[in-house]
Amino acid sequence: MAASDTVDTDCIHLFLRLCDVNGSLPANNIFSGTMAKLYFYYSSMNAGKSTSLLQSSYNYRERGMHTMVLAPAIDDRYGNGIVASRIGLQTEATIFNAKDDLYQLIDSEHSVNKLSCVLIDEAQFLNRDQVFQLSEVCDQLDIPVLAYGIRTDFQGEPFEGSKYLLAWADNLKELKAICHCGRKAIMVVRRDAEGNAVTEGAQIEIGGNDRYESTCRVHFKQAYYGS
Repeated sequence: MAASDTVDTDCIHLFLRLCDVNGSLPANNIFSGTMAKLYFYYSSMNAGKSTSLLQSSYNYRERGMHTMVLAPAIDDRYGNGIVASRIGLQTEATIFNAKDDLYQLIDSEHSVNKLSCVLIDEAQFLNRDQVFQLSEVCDQLDIPVLAYGIRTDFQGEPFEGSKYLLAWADNLKELKAICHCGRKAIMVVRRDAEGNAVTEGAQIEIGGNDRYESTCRVHFKQAYYGS
């Protein structure tokens, strides 16, 4: 087999988890020794993270599978228990806070409705223990977990949830956003009411395009450091 013909085994595993050759739904571990994986889809803002999450959940549900969508209670821009995208798609979600044990929450739902996938919106707001609990969902319950979040805050510092997902996830997938200059946007600038870059304050402050701007590293440094 030529190098250009190399098969991505992760794609094969995911495909075979979704359907066998007869189009029916397989049991987990169709490949002996394979386990569910923890995926982290990261980006700056406005890269389509929620849209991707909603599409992934729909793909499972369209095949008659059950998914569980989780969203942090702190993010109530669209109402509690709602994950919504900028293009108008939305779905109901189970909310969680920093004290919740996500393994127990998911295991309880799994005992009622056999889950094929768990999806986490705004995963940057997870804490270290919750990222560990999600890894246990993969390793003990054999349920794949897809987490979507922002990598860094308005000061260029990693969020706690993102830091540990970057360290512990099996697969890291970057979703692309574009800076106003045309470069890839990898940073986030927080703006005040006058449009000035904010350099101090609480790490978590919920907002949308009215408060945050996705930029490349060059324009982040210009806005934040004045360089």
